[in-house]
Amino acid sequence: MGVRVPRALRDGDRPADLAYRPTSKDPATRQVAAVSDTRSRTPTAKDGESPRTPPGLFVRQVVAELRKVVWPTQQQVVTYFFVVLVFVAVMMAYVAGLDFGLGKAMFAVFG
Repeated sequence: MGVRVPRALRDGDRPADLAYRPTSKDPATRQVAAVSDTRSRTPTAKDGESPRTPPGLFVRQVVAELRKVVWPTQQQVVTYFFVVLVFVAVMMAYVAGLDFGLGKAMFAVFG
């Protein structure tokens, strides 16, 4: 699994082809070194080749990733279920209260 790192932001007054990096901690002797602007390239398919992963390799990769997952215990699942249930009930009551209150206010104002 590859990780792509975004390029650094550039300053508007510096040349577009150089990024500056100080090489010394002492401000009096600070030098600036050029850093090359290399972009990470994603592998591309050659002419006539499919860029897709074979199904067997895909399944093996999925199984390997699922083995790394830390699955919750039954007690954690039950606890999270009730936490979500209570949260949804509270939010439903809040929205219903707003709807009822604003509905009454609209009827009072516009008759």
